Amino acid sequence: MDKGSKMIVISGVTKGLGRALAEEYLKLGHLVIGCGRSIKHIGNFSKMSPSNADFQVVDISDYKQVLSWSRYVQNKFGSPDFLLNNAGVINKNAVLWNVPEQEFSNVIDINIKGVYNTIKQFVPSMIKNGKGIVVNFSSGWGRSTSPEVAPYCTSKWAIEGLSKSMAQELPEGMASVALNPGVIDTDMLRSCWSKNAEMYEKPKSWAQRAAKYILEIKPKDNGASLTIP
Repeated sequence: MDKGSKMIVISGVTKGLGRALAEEYLKLGHLVIGCGRSIKHIGNFSKMSPSNADFQVVDISDYKQVLSWSRYVQNKFGSPDFLLNNAGVINKNAVLWNVPEQEFSNVIDINIKGVYNTIKQFVPSMIKNGKGIVVNFSSGWGRSTSPEVAPYCTSKWAIEGLSKSMAQELPEGMASVALNPGVIDTDMLRSCWSKNAEMYEKPKSWAQRAAKYILEIKPKDNGASLTIP
């Protein structure tokens, strides 16, 4: 890597904010390591990407898959400077008692357990190196609530608590933060707001601003609940 470039691990790079961030960091010359569940999307993204990228098919809710992926990444590239826990899903709009059991479990497994899985596998090497920033993607719905998205709100409030508690456990020189990306026109937002999502910023333009903001997160921000301006 060039001097000044960072190794950035991002979960959920197949579409939306993760894809946009990965593309932006590649443009800026950083080493981008990403994962996603879609074989098709990961394959296409890999073909289009330069040499400073590595994308693998991984379901972060599956502990064994994350374990295998993390070993591959750390053996080949070392320990990340930034771990961006971006991957997430949302339930279909419904009052809580009408949300199917499997759908509720899926939100929790990906949005909470998936974050735990990546932290468990990547953070020990970051601690050993004495540096690293963990960015857990939260949401406005991790600091407020709305009807018909209770499972998603539950998961993002959990991320806020997880991030702050973990911050108290990390050594000096590192940080764990919860990051609200803002309101962006993604498939996830459209699933909630339909065409009303179109009035909001697109992921590509958002990523140009967000990528730089994230790189400015420092150990002094440990435990903070941040929002992309």
